[in-house]
Amino acid sequence: MADLNTTWERELVEQFSGLTAATDETAADVSFESSDLNTGLLHLSDEVLVLIMRYLEPMSLLRLGSTCSILFRVCSCNSLWTIHFQDSFGVSLSHTDARCPVTSKTAFRLVFMWRSLFRNIHCNRALQEKLFVEIPLAPHRYWIQWLVLEESVPLPSVTLPCEDVENLWGITRDLFQDKIQEKTEDCETLKFEWRELYHLTLKHHSSLTLVFQHVLNQHQNNDHSELESMYHQYIQCRFQWLFTYWLFRQPAPFNKQLRSIFLQWKKHSKSKVATWGETLCDVRYLASLHPITSDYWRGRLARGDESLGIQTVENYFSMCKSLVAWILGRDWGRLKRRKIYKDTLEGVYLLLRREMQEKVIEHECFWQVAKVQMTRVCTLEETAVNYVNWKMIETLPYYKLYLISGNSVYLNHVQGFLRRKRLIRDWIYLEENTWARQLLPEHLYTLLEFDTKISQESLHGDSPTAQLSRLMWLYLNSGQEMYLQAVKGMVLECAHASLSHLGTLAAFELLVA
Repeated sequence: MADLNTTWERELVEQFSGLTAATDETAADVSFESSDLNTGLLHLSDEVLVLIMRYLEPMSLLRLGSTCSILFRVCSCNSLWTIHFQDSFGVSLSHTDARCPVTSKTAFRLVFMWRSLFRNIHCNRALQEKLFVEIPLAPHRYWIQWLVLEESVPLPSVTLPCEDVENLWGITRDLFQDKIQEKTEDCETLKFEWRELYHLTLKHHSSLTLVFQHVLNQHQNNDHSELESMYHQYIQCRFQWLFTYWLFRQPAPFNKQLRSIFLQWKKHSKSKVATWGETLCDVRYLASLHPITSDYWRGRLARGDESLGIQTVENYFSMCKSLVAWILGRDWGRLKRRKIYKDTLEGVYLLLRREMQEKVIEHECFWQVAKVQMTRVCTLEETAVNYVNWKMIETLPYYKLYLISGNSVYLNHVQGFLRRKRLIRDWIYLEENTWARQLLPEHLYTLLEFDTKISQESLHGDSPTAQLSRLMWLYLNSGQEMYLQAVKGMVLECAHASLSHLGTLAAFELLVA
């Protein structure tokens, strides 16, 4: 059970399922009631369990193995992890070969941690410090042993003793005899390109499988606590690191374009944006400006895959760039441009949110959906007739439902809402209701105005304003006559109450006089 307690397994189980791996071997056994009628998973033989578990991906296999000692033992079977090693790294490990000294599960664990870190070295400051700190000298021997696996290494050429090259890469001196003959002095120290060393290693070992086996053999007695610690930090911070790198490390002139598109028609704090790209920049705040970047920051895109998720984010803002260019090419006013852009993006997010959680969304997909959403937003703008009405209906549930579905039924609901809003306003402005307008408290009279937006917050409470807001909301959204009569009744009742109050005050003043 020792392997179950490693940082790697614990982090992966938490990353993909939110479950904490079982760590107490004595408490891991599962008790069950024996019954002739009930046959559970643990009643099956190990051979049958292995056949079933071949259908599980590595993270699912880890989760299942964390439930009890029996399943942990079966889930650690070499045959299962050999398959996953082959699928993940393109290498088939043979544990009948003495050159591979570790189990398939341990090999998968070590290589998976290393590859996860190395794949994102561009945004991993901790790993960069380990590999670049000794330049122009080579990195620490432990990290060189991992770099043997990589064809493309972002380091300058390295100068090493021939003996170290032979030991670390497992190659013979005759493969680089030409380099030795070219040197006139100090033939025991040679300068190599990392790619050159990789190809020499592949040539000597004759296959990538044997290269992996050589590296795993080199690491057999090494302490991997530093690797595990760095992987733990990476799991905790990978979304923040990759998002920060993507946002601030774009090459010129794309960096300025990204900043412009990221903040385009978006309300934001100027003081926080002023530190853009600096050490004290509040990156979490910037991520919160867009729903999609907020989702990525929380690991909710592409099933928690940070690399696939950032591709979706990049494709989304590429679509935003195309959308801004299209809108600016229209002969629209500033307010209309801003609202069409804002509502179009909201519609795109609502329509693709679930899909973005599962996989990468390409630019073309974003753009096609954006064009449909923009057409629907323009239809809603035409339905509203003017900007004031347009702002008023944006909070209606029918507004978002039409954006998502395009069903004209919801347009009819929007039109009905505006018509009923106008009906209430026309009623209070009837000549016969002049006295009520004059006596009605200002906060109630304002609600009856056509351009007054009824917020969700105003619907709560027992105040006259909340009561009238609820009645109006029910009528405006349902169209039922009973709610209109209730609105009229309450308005007249409040006007009469004000009249009675004024009469009482007048009588009191006469009495005092």
